[in-house]
Amino acid sequence: MDRPQYEVADVFRLHAASFEEAFGRSLSWQQQKVTRAIIQCRTAALGGHVEECNNCGCVCIAYNSCRNRHCPKCQSLARARWLEARRAELLPLEYFHVVFTVPDTVATLALQNRHVIYGILFRTVADTLLRIATDPQHLGAEIGFLAVLHTWGSNLLHHPHVHCVVPGGGLSLDGHRWVTARKGFFLPVRVLSRLFRGLFLAALQKAFDTGRLDFFGDLAPLADPAAFPTWLKAHWKTDWVVYCKRPFGGPEQVLEYLGLYSHRVAIANSRLLNVTEDAVTFRWKDYRNHNPHATMTLKPHEFMRRFLLHTLPPGFVRIRHFGLLANRHRHAKLATCRKLLQVPSPPQPGGDATLLDWKQRYELLTGHPIDLCPSCQQGRMQIIQVLDPVLSPRPPPVRIDSS
Repeated sequence: MDRPQYEVADVFRLHAASFEEAFGRSLSWQQQKVTRAIIQCRTAALGGHVEECNNCGCVCIAYNSCRNRHCPKCQSLARARWLEARRAELLPLEYFHVVFTVPDTVATLALQNRHVIYGILFRTVADTLLRIATDPQHLGAEIGFLAVLHTWGSNLLHHPHVHCVVPGGGLSLDGHRWVTARKGFFLPVRVLSRLFRGLFLAALQKAFDTGRLDFFGDLAPLADPAAFPTWLKAHWKTDWVVYCKRPFGGPEQVLEYLGLYSHRVAIANSRLLNVTEDAVTFRWKDYRNHNPHATMTLKPHEFMRRFLLHTLPPGFVRIRHFGLLANRHRHAKLATCRKLLQVPSPPQPGGDATLLDWKQRYELLTGHPIDLCPSCQQGRMQIIQVLDPVLSPRPPPVRIDSS
C-alpha cells in the first residue's frame, strides 16, 4: 500500500515545541503522552530492525510503532484481530446502523467531564435501544448490538456520538423463538430520540447531585445548584438527533463498515493534503453546505489542539457490547440465536492458524502482506539485525501552579 505524502506526525514533529510552550499548562498528562507517542512512532527512538529481501536483496530499516490507540499509524493489526472475533458473531440477517448524538452545549460540558459523560452516553444509548426493542408495541424482543464512540466531526471539532450496529431482530422475551424486524425498518427514531433525551438528562442530573461533574471557564456558573436544573430544562425543548442509516445488505457489509469505523482516530493521514510551517490543509465533509469534498486549512497549533481534544480518558473502553452480545453471556445467547435461526456454528480457530507468526496472521486477516518487498514486489523482507531504541532525555513534566 502506498504511504500518504503527509502524516499527522509531521505536524507534531514540526510544531510540538512551540505548541507545548503555548499550551503546555493546559494539556493533560494523557495528551502529553499522545503527543510524545505520535512524534516517536516508527522512528529510531523506539528501536526497530533491518530487513533484507530474500529475492532482490533490497535492504530497509523498519522502526517500531508506538501502539498508542490515538495514533493514525497503529491501528491495523488491532483492527484485524478485532474484526476476526466479530466475524464469528455475525448472523445472516439484515443489520441496522443507528447513530445517537448530543447537542453542542452538552458536548461542551463533556469536554470538561469526559469520563463521566461519555459513560452516561454509552449507558443511555444502550438503555434506549434495549427498552424500545423489548416493548411489544415495537419489536418485542431482546436484541444485541455493539456500540462505538466517536468524539469528532469531520472538521475535528468536538462532536461526541455513538454508532450502533444492530441485527434486525432478537430473541422473544420467553427466549423460545426468533423475532425478525420488518424489512428495511428497525425502530422509530422519534421514539428513540425522546427516550434517549430523557434518560440522558436524568443521568446528568444524578451526576450533578452526586458531585461528579466539574465546571470551568464559561461553564463555572452551572456549579450553582439553582442554575444547573435551569440549564437542563432548556434541553428538554430541543430535538436530540438520532438517525437510522440505510441498513447493511448482510454480514460482509457489516464487517467492511466496522473495518472503517471501529478503530478510527480523529483524522486519517490520507485526509491530509498539505503540511507546511504555517498551515495544515485537509479534506472534510461540509454537511451543512452539502459539500462532501470540501477542504479546510488551519494553523498548525489549531490543528494540534483539535486533534488532542479527542484524547480519551485512560482505560476508557470506546467499543462496547450490549444485550445478547454482552460479554458475560455472549456465547450462550449466540448459540441460542443460531439454533432458532437454523444457522451452523462458525468454525473455531485452530490447526495451522495458531502456528502463524504475526506477519502471516496480518496477511491472513487483511489480505495485505506486511513483509512484501517494496522494491521488487515479489520477495519477502527478513530481519537481519535488531536496532535498540535511541534513548533521548524525556522532557520534564508540565507542572501546573495551583496556588
